[in-house]
Amino acid sequence: MAVTQGRVLVTGGAGFIGVNLAPVLAGLGYATRCYDNFSTGRRADAERAAYDEIVEGDVLEAQGLADATRDCTHLVHLAAQAGVPASVEDPVTDCELNVRGTLQALLAARDAGVAGFVFASSNAPLGELTGPAHEGVVARPTSPYGASKLAGEAYCSAFAGSYGVPTTVLRFANVYGPYSYHKGSVVAAFCKRALTGQSLVVFGDGSQTRDFVYVEDLCRGIASALAFGGKGLVAHLASGTETTVLEVAGMVAQRFGGLPVEHRPARVGDVARSVADVSTASELFGYVPHVTLEEGLDRTVAWFRESDA
Repeated sequence: MAVTQGRVLVTGGAGFIGVNLAPVLAGLGYATRCYDNFSTGRRADAERAAYDEIVEGDVLEAQGLADATRDCTHLVHLAAQAGVPASVEDPVTDCELNVRGTLQALLAARDAGVAGFVFASSNAPLGELTGPAHEGVVARPTSPYGASKLAGEAYCSAFAGSYGVPTTVLRFANVYGPYSYHKGSVVAAFCKRALTGQSLVVFGDGSQTRDFVYVEDLCRGIASALAFGGKGLVAHLASGTETTVLEVAGMVAQRFGGLPVEHRPARVGDVARSVADVSTASELFGYVPHVTLEEGLDRTVAWFRESDA
């Protein structure tokens, strides 16, 4: 397809979301450039995702990132330390990657004069909630990861206000799907253990809830937000459906022919409830999730089986 929409730099582009995003962007007429240090993402996956260009580099390398961004019209900032447990164990590295890395990306975007900047955040900045997450909830993070993502959100707002950078903060729910083998999130962790016949590990009693969104739906939401080009916008991308971790464990176990569930102590920093209201994303840029949890798990389990991840 001819390039009609511009060139998008995707930081962390060889990671789980990046390699699913690239084909979506290409299908909409964007040229795509992957920027990744390959510490977790794989070059082979980036090549399979058919990026137009692949640049090896780190978001903490200011000059390399600036060079990679210079001729881009848009930037999607996915590169990060992802996950609560790692942030609790090493909050300094979490801060360095998620705060300074985001600042470097914003500086590169400002200097390149991009038409759109999307920052991948999560519900973690909001902390414990009694109801659905939405843009009006006051942020009270309960983990270093949540704090670092909140700082990134604040920098996006500041760069929109001070420099006119058209930033959009997207708070991702619990994303699952193909190419998630290096993720520690719930569905990926279950699938990896199931492949080797191990019990599925649930931390706590499993009554904690998560909002599981299939990666294809999420990527289409990112692309829609990029085209919308908000300035200081914050929106949630999720399924809008609340499911307990224990329920998902049962669904995954069933797809692998039945496996036992092992309970371990609850982890520090994990929230008890997480579900999001997606009405802002729906109203502003037409976000609508289409893939049900059942269908998404079928696709994800099939991918793990076929890839032998």
